Amino acid sequence: MIKNKRGFTLIEILVVIAILAGLVAILLPNLMETRIRARDTRRKSDLKNIQKALELYKQSQTPNSYPSQLPTVCSSLTDVNGVLYMQKTPSDPSTQCQFNYYYKRGAADFQTYVLYACLENAQDPEVNTESPSCPNDFTTITGQSCTTSRCYKLTEP
Repeated sequence: MIKNKRGFTLIEILVVIAILAGLVAILLPNLMETRIRARDTRRKSDLKNIQKALELYKQSQTPNSYPSQLPTVCSSLTDVNGVLYMQKTPSDPSTQCQFNYYYKRGAADFQTYVLYACLENAQDPEVNTESPSCPNDFTTITGQSCTTSRCYKLTEP
């Protein structure tokens, strides 16, 4: 009498689980690093878009100056005449509905500004080399300070 064997043995199932666990352990850190780099890329893009809106704003103002502060998240950047320069102020990709981009207008003539964003990737080649961490006097509209030690900086062109 020959037994008709169906199914898998316990050893075969454990071997497959061990192989899958090994693959997940190898791939998970790479996936997390890719997501960090993608969020940093979005932060840089957001700052460049804010910079373009600020330049358009300055060109239409008399005297030519930048706004004293950026609008809150999900608000638009407009001037006193209602001219729209930015449809919606972007928010940080890791904290939705919070504004983790830093803006400070020059105090002397209002002709300069600095924009900062906190980056997650420690090896990012575009980190501000003169001062890699955000200055203490740069806080977000929600009053938060930078929690990372890597900063991306943009100034007026």
